[in-house]
Order: sequence, then C-alpha cells, then structure tokens
Amino acid sequence: MIALTIPKIRCGGCVASVEKAIHAVDASAQITADIEARRVEVTTSADRQTLLTALDAAGYPAEAA
Repeated sequence: MIALTIPKIRCGGCVASVEKAIHAVDASAQITADIEARRVEVTTSADRQTLLTALDAAGYPAEAA
C-alpha cells in the first residue's frame, strides 16, 4: 500500500482525475481517497515514483504521506 498526500484534491472531480491517472499506470489498482485529508491510499503493483510521475503529469502533484 502506498499512501500519498495530494494537496490539490478538493472535490469528487479531483478524485476522479487522480483515479484516472493512477489507473493509467495500473488498471487494477485499488484506490481509497479522503478528500478532507487530501490523501489517497493505493494498493498497486506500480512503484511510488511511477505514481508520483503520473499524478504530476495529470496536474495533481503528490508526496509520500
């Protein structure tokens, strides 16, 4: 499980965009989002750096939580 803080998450649309970016890297990733905490937890076979790169490219820069 990889926990990430994504400061730009503010609504359900943001979560959908984040999920789309993560699923582009790993279609079978399991994602749990907490909008209030601006945090996502991802169970994935992808490595953390790949997720960070994909999220940055999607306009949602993240950091390890």
